[in-house]
Amino acid sequence: MEISNRDFVNSLARGLEVIRSFTRTQPRMTLSDIARSTGMTRATVRRFLLTLVREGYAETDGKYFSLRPKVLELGYAALSSMTFLDVIQPIIARLAEKVQESCFVAVLDGTDVVYVASASPPDRFVSISVNVGSRTPAHAVSTGRVLVAALPEDEQLAYLEKANLTKLTPNTVTSKVKLRSLIEETKMKGWSIVDQELEIGLRSISVPIRDRAGKVVAALNVACPSSRISPEDMHSKILLELQAASQTITASLQR
Repeated sequence: MEISNRDFVNSLARGLEVIRSFTRTQPRMTLSDIARSTGMTRATVRRFLLTLVREGYAETDGKYFSLRPKVLELGYAALSSMTFLDVIQPIIARLAEKVQESCFVAVLDGTDVVYVASASPPDRFVSISVNVGSRTPAHAVSTGRVLVAALPEDEQLAYLEKANLTKLTPNTVTSKVKLRSLIEETKMKGWSIVDQELEIGLRSISVPIRDRAGKVVAALNVACPSSRISPEDMHSKILLELQAASQTITASLQR
């Protein structure tokens, strides 16, 4: 469909450009920074930013501006409109029933992962409860390692520079050298197991979800209590099911 100049809303396009100027490496910027990045005047950028602040999509301390989590609603709405969630929900529901463990899908946002879908086995009395929209530090979860491993090298380095590797349990990896090694290992293997680094008693295993072009767009995860399954069992009993479910999602997205 060809869009004529008459139908093109320039102000909307410029507002979106302001939003896109925020990146993983530049999550906080001054008015001058954004004007320089977008090529707009400071006065124009100021109006867009104050509108975003008023609507709850951005915040400011008087000097620096940054996006707020509400901006994720735009991406969430886009995923819904493209039937991404419609595709993955029944697949992860079947996976949860098959492996009898809780399943999640997450995307990367800065140094965190954000959960966009979940499913629990119907007959399991004790399951892992993670709300859709909740965030966890990427360094401490298998979804995070899968998603960071899929980034270009310069973006991986930017992530490692910015990430605050908080020690959440005695098992949490807090060395950036060690974390980078684990990310490289994840990239080579194509999957990740994280053992009680986010929370004692919780293990998880994740694989990437790819779009029709082969780009990693999300991570598929199975999480379970450590008392119920060992890392060895996760690898031998769950990994193949995870990989099959991921491939099914990708194939469904191609239709």
